[in-house]
Amino acid sequence: MIPELPSVNQLSLVISQAAAPAFLLGAVVGLISVLISRLERILDRSRMLSSLQGDGLVVHELKADLPRLERRARLINSAMRLAISSGVSTILLMILAFMFAFVGSAHERGVAVLFIVAVGLFGASLVQFLREINVALRRSDHIG
Repeated sequence: MIPELPSVNQLSLVISQAAAPAFLLGAVVGLISVLISRLERILDRSRMLSSLQGDGLVVHELKADLPRLERRARLINSAMRLAISSGVSTILLMILAFMFAFVGSAHERGVAVLFIVAVGLFGASLVQFLREINVALRRSDHIG
């Protein structure tokens, strides 16, 4: 026996409820874009510093920045992993919401839990990003 298909009104309700997760997904994508850009700059600077030749004081001082750049790259990588996990959770939330609405099953608790997980992961990603910014600004030669 084929289950009754949801009405247009039911599908419209599910689509309207998907707006919040869609906005969260847009924010996640925007953050990932910023994180990738920062990581590329960190890696370019690391490569440039690693390729410096010579034993002068200036070269030594510049190369002393490599551990800080490595720490920044690790923080950005962590932030990207958390943001991507948030995005995957959000997509899973949207799929489950539509699937359960299509078959007419209750899905509110599961969707609520996934939304909390997705927002929590997004928040953790922002915290890691903030930590990276703090490390980047810790040296006064980078300001002004």
